Amino acid sequence: MFPLISKESNVFIAEDLKKDIEQLISNFSHDKVFLLSDEIAYEKCFPKIKDVIGLSVERTVIIPSGDSNKGVETLSKVWHLLSHGGADRKSLLITLGGGMPCDLGGFAASTFKRGIQFINIPTTLLAQVDASIGGKTGINFEGFKNEVGVFNQASAVLIETSFLDTLDQENIVSGFAEMIKHAFIYSSERWDQLKAFDIFNPDYSQLKDLVADSIRIKDHFVQNDPLENHIRKALNFGHTFGHAFESLAMHENRAMLHGYAVAFGMICELYLSHSRLGFPMPLVMEIANQLKAIFGHFDYEESHFDELYQLMTHDKKNESNKINFTLLEEIGKIQINCQASKKEVFDALHFYRNLK
Repeated sequence: MFPLISKESNVFIAEDLKKDIEQLISNFSHDKVFLLSDEIAYEKCFPKIKDVIGLSVERTVIIPSGDSNKGVETLSKVWHLLSHGGADRKSLLITLGGGMPCDLGGFAASTFKRGIQFINIPTTLLAQVDASIGGKTGINFEGFKNEVGVFNQASAVLIETSFLDTLDQENIVSGFAEMIKHAFIYSSERWDQLKAFDIFNPDYSQLKDLVADSIRIKDHFVQNDPLENHIRKALNFGHTFGHAFESLAMHENRAMLHGYAVAFGMICELYLSHSRLGFPMPLVMEIANQLKAIFGHFDYEESHFDELYQLMTHDKKNESNKINFTLLEEIGKIQINCQASKKEVFDALHFYRNLK
């Protein structure tokens, strides 16, 4: 096992998955090691690690899959396992799954007995390049995305790219959206690399290298601003609109994977980047059409505009009752803490809605 990024980030690429996990948990008493997994990851990925010395079915909690389950009720199941399983402050919680289990499990560990250590083993592309890294943990609350949470770095993140073989195309594509976001906030060369990659027929050897590069980009921003006071806000590009779309879809029982919401949000925020910062409109249109070809289109009516705007007012990046956006002057040149009027937000919603 070797560091992928740096000692500070604690992100590793697995060389021998079982042995690497056993090494990571070697400093913990076996009866103090707990596992959290969602149903899908437990079925498809747990068999690859079930023989790891130190793991036990009795100290495992399996939670329902899907972001709609990332709430207080599910969180309490994890706390229940830890409390009734004899966990103490020297215990360890391993999360196995996509972004939802990583977020929820990290929050459960961070708050149980004022904090125990946790290790993320992300099994989806989205989680490997984004959710498992950077120390953001949390749950949804009252219909709002990630409304409650804390910053707390995992003790380690172990990346096993063979897990990606278990994903359907929709989940692979969802993770690709965060990789595209990393490209937009980093460099046009990086975007050119991703444009040339066929995500619908992926070369997994090449994808492994692209995943490593994407993690390095995210880590660059995280290490320079761990608590998201300044430059780390670049990573929120596409998320202000994206989280609103995701919440609207949740309210209407229209399933939407996080990456798709971010892709839709990036188009809206590119339009705002044009109107506020002069990002070239021909490039906005070019990118919008490229993203639409990959992610499709999210349908909503003008009657949804006010609801979407109100959802944005709950975004955690907001300050002084004003919605904050991360926007681009050009690819790789970011501006954080940008604000827009309600009319400008509505104009962006009109722009996206009329793309179909």
